[in-house]
Amino acid sequence: MTQTAETLFTEGIDRYKAGEGPDTLIPVFKDICERAPKNSPAWTCLAWLYLLDNKAAQAFKAAQKSVKLNPHDAQSRVNLAIAMLESKQKGVRQHIDMAQQLIMVSSELRDEVKDNLEEGLSRKADWDSLKRVKAWLFEG
Repeated sequence: MTQTAETLFTEGIDRYKAGEGPDTLIPVFKDICERAPKNSPAWTCLAWLYLLDNKAAQAFKAAQKSVKLNPHDAQSRVNLAIAMLESKQKGVRQHIDMAQQLIMVSSELRDEVKDNLEEGLSRKADWDSLKRVKAWLFEG
């Protein structure tokens, strides 16, 4: 029986939370994005996984897609900013500014982004681009 994109997404999130790495989850989220190309959260997750796996170019493309689908998602903006930093592209500030505006209006959203950044550092402690974005969002 073929699983739906929604079921695959839920299972993928659960597997990620259980500690599974990007090498096995990237194919899962690529499949979800192919099945449901307008699923912004799936593109956001795929971008994050690419970032964890040091694939900045692929992360940039996935993050661009997620921002295009949902320009008001702070995590998508954060992912795009990190991907741009890692691929040495200009234009990072506008995404940081938008992410700051989005997390200021919702403490729940702010906590979610902060938790995601902390979780990213727990998986990849030497992630300098993430540390810079975290400082811009929460310390500056």
